[in-house]
Amino acid sequence: MRTRVFSTRGEMGVCAGTEIANKIKEFLAKKEYVNVMFAAAPSQNETLQALMADPDIEWNRINAFHMDEYVGLDEDHPAGFRNFLRRSVFDLKDFRSVNLLNGNAADPEKEAERYSALLRDNPLDVCILGIGENGHVAFNDPPVADFNDAKLVKIVELEQRCRQQQVNDGCFDVIDKVPTHALTVTVPGLCTAEWMFCSVPAATKAEAVYRVVNGEISTKCPATILRTKDHAFLYADADSGKNIL
Repeated sequence: MRTRVFSTRGEMGVCAGTEIANKIKEFLAKKEYVNVMFAAAPSQNETLQALMADPDIEWNRINAFHMDEYVGLDEDHPAGFRNFLRRSVFDLKDFRSVNLLNGNAADPEKEAERYSALLRDNPLDVCILGIGENGHVAFNDPPVADFNDAKLVKIVELEQRCRQQQVNDGCFDVIDKVPTHALTVTVPGLCTAEWMFCSVPAATKAEAVYRVVNGEISTKCPATILRTKDHAFLYADADSGKNIL
């Protein structure tokens, strides 16, 4: 895993977004279609902004996916990850396809199976992700993360610290409004991506970044799995990277 720390959050996002754009264009030069998975979180704002500003990406040749969604949250709630990505990415370009997890499905288990089938049929080329305060990737919190998970998508109960992070990020007013369960692509599901680009700004992520770079590779900090990938990149700003400078 290649790790870089930037002076500002803006510089981090420009570098990450530019490098993701370049990799997508490399794939487009040799493949008819490219499969890209997007994280939905305020931590991704600068990276996604830089990516979407690239004038040369043929978005109509990209199949888009997202990695997690709350179970039972009102379909129009602004904190819904589908809605975040619609605002930031999916409504801005003409994609070949946009494939969304439905957290309001009548049968969440069947929804997990449906999305798993999509991922099997469309192997990921690029995964754009972040890291939670508790070291999670997608909604694979330490209690539910499994590096050998047989599933590509599953229903999980969210750890208290994970739910509090959603309040800290300004997505919900109080923790009681944060859903307790979510659908998530599993750790093995994320790691099917050939290239993984991880943007992690802000002082609240400093502990997680330190553990990812220096700690034991373990589900105690699920994001440490990135160190096992040949093509994984970690981008931090001065606040999140202060303990590894």
